[in-house]
Amino acid sequence: MNAAERRNLIERANRQSATIGQELPETITVGDDDLPLEEFLIETRKVDGIPDDAKPLVRETERELAAERKRLVERLESASIDREEGEELVETIVGIDRARNALKSLRRERFGAEARSATLDDHERWLEFVDAIRR
Repeated sequence: MNAAERRNLIERANRQSATIGQELPETITVGDDDLPLEEFLIETRKVDGIPDDAKPLVRETERELAAERKRLVERLESASIDREEGEELVETIVGIDRARNALKSLRRERFGAEARSATLDDHERWLEFVDAIRR
């Protein structure tokens, strides 16, 4: 891969709007674990907020995603890779960004009757899901 191609891929990975309108991978690899990205995004949309007992796990997950993103960007910037591998790295970086955005959106509490009527089942499902991706 030449320098211009690398620069374009890095720019794409760091673009604020990179996640908008992009087809995302079904799973992304974070460390040694595969994260079912599509399922993760669907599940986070169902949750109105983070239960107190899940906040440390969510923070740790956010840190792990940020660290993995940084590692992948550094690899994209400096590793000896071909264009195909660079494209795969960008796809994973964008997937990580989507997952991070989903977690950040959970931090904003939703107000109104809908938020007040959130059930314990939603929170339990969220905890089970977060726990499953941590295994």
